Amino acid sequence: MGALVDGVGDAGDGADDETRAGARPAPDGHGAGDASARDGHRAGDPSAPGPSASPGAFSGAGSVSGARTARESVRSGAALIALGAGYALQTLGIVAGNAALVVTGAVLGLLTDVVMQRGARRTAQRLGRAQFTPSARQLLRDALLVGGLGALGAVRAGSAALLLGALLGCWALHFGCQAVAGAVRARRQLPVVTRNIDASALRLSCAPPALFSTRTTLRLACVSALTTAGMCGTAVAGDPVWAQAAALCCCAGLLAGAGRVATWLLPGKRVADEAEALEWLERWLAEYRPTIGMYFSGGNASAYQANMWLSTLAELEGRPLIVLRERFMVQKIDTTDVPILCVPKVSHLMRLEHSTLKVLLHPSNSGKTSQVLRIPTLKHAFINHGESDKLSSCNPYAKAYDQVWVAGQEARERYAQAHVGVEDKDVVEVGRPQLAPIEAAGTRPVGHRDGFLTVLYAPTWEGFTDDPGNTSVVVAGEHIVRALLADPQVRLLYKPHPMTGTVDPRAGAADARIRALVEEANERRGGPPPAPEAVAALRRASARLAALTRAAYGPHADEVERMLRQPAPEPGRARAVAEARLAWEEAYWAALPAGRHCVVTEEGPGLYCCFNEADLLVSDVSSVVSDYLSSEKPYAVANTTGLDEDAFRAAFPTVRAATVLGPDGSGIPELLRTVRHPGLDTLAAARAALKLRLLGPSQPSSLVRFDRAAQALRRQAEERAQLVKARERRPVDAEGEVAAEREQERGQALADALGEDERP
Repeated sequence: MGALVDGVGDAGDGADDETRAGARPAPDGHGAGDASARDGHRAGDPSAPGPSASPGAFSGAGSVSGARTARESVRSGAALIALGAGYALQTLGIVAGNAALVVTGAVLGLLTDVVMQRGARRTAQRLGRAQFTPSARQLLRDALLVGGLGALGAVRAGSAALLLGALLGCWALHFGCQAVAGAVRARRQLPVVTRNIDASALRLSCAPPALFSTRTTLRLACVSALTTAGMCGTAVAGDPVWAQAAALCCCAGLLAGAGRVATWLLPGKRVADEAEALEWLERWLAEYRPTIGMYFSGGNASAYQANMWLSTLAELEGRPLIVLRERFMVQKIDTTDVPILCVPKVSHLMRLEHSTLKVLLHPSNSGKTSQVLRIPTLKHAFINHGESDKLSSCNPYAKAYDQVWVAGQEARERYAQAHVGVEDKDVVEVGRPQLAPIEAAGTRPVGHRDGFLTVLYAPTWEGFTDDPGNTSVVVAGEHIVRALLADPQVRLLYKPHPMTGTVDPRAGAADARIRALVEEANERRGGPPPAPEAVAALRRASARLAALTRAAYGPHADEVERMLRQPAPEPGRARAVAEARLAWEEAYWAALPAGRHCVVTEEGPGLYCCFNEADLLVSDVSSVVSDYLSSEKPYAVANTTGLDEDAFRAAFPTVRAATVLGPDGSGIPELLRTVRHPGLDTLAAARAALKLRLLGPSQPSSLVRFDRAAQALRRQAEERAQLVKARERRPVDAEGEVAAEREQERGQALADALGEDERP
């Protein structure tokens, strides 16, 4: 089975490309598999790897973080040595009068620079921070080459002047091209970014040629290769014409490229300016008339927090809208037909005040949330991105919202006990609409997949706090996995949280060791290959899904071109992608060899699909437990808090219906027996009762309750808006108010004079 190969960007990209923000993920993220709780594969993001036709792609054969770190260190050291050796050879060749050394050093240095952009990017970034950029490195090589040509007598005074002028012209045109490209990029950055919206009125157009605009490193490499080859030819042949011809050709090419890019600054190719774009935004809001929206701001790894709500948002009554704040996040949102509007500046965001938008739903907290809370015409509800017994589920920030929507009674009581300022009247129980795809216990018989008991181990990540027991990966993960792999009739699905190891390196190292254990177990188990029919079906499903989610633009399209290529979609596109995704997941499991263990990544089957496949869940205190409980199937929670079992159950209500595992993985064999023999399962009734407390009643459905809460909040916002408008329309006449007060005083004086019985 082939390993999942991590995609890498083009060697010519890098720091010169459009900024791809990698901000720190939101601190309230929790839930091991929430990133995969989505209805479709990421569409519109060309960097997102598509589903593989090989189920082995998710089996854990990919390189692990520890080995990757070691390889990076080796590459970095080799790159620095080769780079230094190139300069040393050039210098030695000049001193010794040896043309071969000069040529060898120049070629070695150039090749090292090219390879370093792909295989040792961190080293290239560190050199750049030290101001030893690719341009500076190539300038030094060119200087040594020119010096070497003079020392070797390959060029005379007149020829040297012409060559030097041509080289300086190359560099001037290179930097001039970069300046023009920067001006074009600045001019093409609109104050709003859209997706699923027809924004053609903004005069959108395709991006200029990437080689002369964004791919600075590649352009420099091409120019350097030509000029270096020419000067090396001159050094060997002793004829300056080679170096002069190469330099003049580069000058011509750079001049033509810079001129081509400059045409994007002409009136005919200019996009709308800021004032025009904001006017268009107001017109679009007036035409679309949004009623309810989802507001999201976060880092590069936090998009899953919004993606899990896409299907729910699309089902709500009214006209939904997604409001983002970071430009890069527009392409991180999964497939949806809901219009996406990114407004980076807070001053522009305030224009929502005059729209028909009345309600914003917030799946996470962020620093930019406070900016939208200032809009008086909007009502805000915090819907979170998963519920658990962790402290992060009762963040004090929640009191800033008009309402806090929770799944069930347990979360309501959790807020009351946390004393974070959230009043009980502002807590609304809406259930968890996303859980509808999760199958109930008994839908599939235990061991339905080739007779193997399927166990899903989905630990959460380490988090930003030092609370004990945040994740079992570090302390108990290997013990749990070893105990599960020791049973010959168990098939393990290991699905780590996508942010595992981002804060604590120990978690990343433990995750790497667990992946290695899974791969070793697969090698020992062996078994027959999958049926050819199943593999063919998986290929067809992969092709279908890839066709539906393929980006309509190239990898070097800029923001404006992406807006052009992503207008309002055909109705039903998101549903078609969701159906194709489900078909791919089913084909994936069918093509998996019998009993094969899996490491499920973000590109693999979704979390809820893994829930349906599993007979048993092993996890931590996280929202994964709450979501899995909707199936009422058995589950276990690892206790790595240091508390005894009774105290652990008392501290974390979601554990009350679970089997508690110790840090050493003890209790696994007994747990597996209770799953294989339901008569030994004494927690079934407790799971049913806890499900009701955590997730609320099954009727009316969670989606119905969610929509009712949204419409009720919308009505509150409209009533408040009407009161504000009535107050603004009331005339203010100072003289009239004074006259009315005087008339009232005269009436009161007359009444007092007539007496109580004679008052009119």
